[in-house]
Amino acid sequence: MLTATRRQFLRYAGAAGATGAFSLAGCATPRGAGGKVVVIGGGFGGATAARYVKRWSPNTEVTLVEAGKTYATCPFSNYVLGGFLTMDKITHDYAGVTGAGVKVVHEAAVAVDTAKRQVKTASATFDYDRLVLAPGIDFRFDAVPGYSEAAAELIPHAWKAGPQTVLLRRQLEAMADGGVVVIAVPPAPFRCPPGPYERTSMIAWYLKNNKPRSKVIVVDGSDSFSKQGLFLEGWKQHYGAMIEWVPFKTAGKVVEVDAKNRTVKTDFESYKGAVLNFIPPQKAGAIAHQAGAADKSGWCPIDFKTLESKLVKNVHVIGDAAIAVGMPKSGSAANTQAKACALAIIDLMSGRPSSAEVTSNTCYSLVTPSHGISVTSVHTITDKGFTPVKDSGGVSPAGRDAEFRKLEADYARGWYAAIVKDVWT
Repeated sequence: MLTATRRQFLRYAGAAGATGAFSLAGCATPRGAGGKVVVIGGGFGGATAARYVKRWSPNTEVTLVEAGKTYATCPFSNYVLGGFLTMDKITHDYAGVTGAGVKVVHEAAVAVDTAKRQVKTASATFDYDRLVLAPGIDFRFDAVPGYSEAAAELIPHAWKAGPQTVLLRRQLEAMADGGVVVIAVPPAPFRCPPGPYERTSMIAWYLKNNKPRSKVIVVDGSDSFSKQGLFLEGWKQHYGAMIEWVPFKTAGKVVEVDAKNRTVKTDFESYKGAVLNFIPPQKAGAIAHQAGAADKSGWCPIDFKTLESKLVKNVHVIGDAAIAVGMPKSGSAANTQAKACALAIIDLMSGRPSSAEVTSNTCYSLVTPSHGISVTSVHTITDKGFTPVKDSGGVSPAGRDAEFRKLEADYARGWYAAIVKDVWT
């Protein structure tokens, strides 16, 4: 390795980033816990937690309850909108999870009885000693007048990858050259903080190459956003006046949605699009609320050292649904939280204090298919949250050349391949 070039080193680091962080979090080896663990939700958090509990404690019975037989990832779904990736490339089954010794039940969890420690589906009941909730997000359909679940079929959110992604892509394809795409971004917190701005980039990429007289208007619920300087630099370089970002201080709060006319009304202005991508305010998935794990904020408070719910015993919450102070709501964060949670569960079930100490986050975004940017961080787990380790990460440097940006785009693809392998295959 001493003779490896910088390019080789960064390529290895980019690919390893998805999984390598957990060598920091305990260097876990198999340890006997026994008992029963049930995990609800088969995304980046839930599938990882199920696999790693089983890997590190083979004699523990692990059941993953996930309604879908496949899972389409929100990471890389924006590239479907950009037109250079297809849905099959971001859709994964659970063969690898089953092959790891996890019992996978393809039914929706309809109820959690925390007193009896049971999870119920339409056809069965599963007892648990420890339960992991990884339900992801649901939408606040009643948060903005005029918006509803039915409205989402006219103005897709596409914030859960799948049919909504396909619908939004088809609307972009059908739009005439010269049309305007409006993207409405909710106030934080929401899933994937850089996601709306990567989406802006990918839609602009598609328009530039297919409908160059069109433009994208971003109506933002905030005055700043993740990787803002890097996105703005990239937008200016590649898209010029095609992208208009309207911050909260300019637009104000979204006060009404007119789905039929594809219009959002704010305190100060109305924005009408040929295509309207309205991303609604969010909350923890419904089963977390039914289980009593969510508070008035709509999210789930947790004990950071064990990721156990502060509201219900023997229930852990990971990923987007959790109030994980210091970490974003991202697939990478969910993946490393899941490993910390798996280690904590095994320790607690064995009568030991949790030995999980570290989590990490890696987030790549594309401005074009060959222009990547990123942010990385390592976090120590403390009583106050997930505290970034000084000098452990950071954002991509500004002002770099095309070769550097292309390398970051390559690393993004390496990161995705690595984390998919870790979670599902």
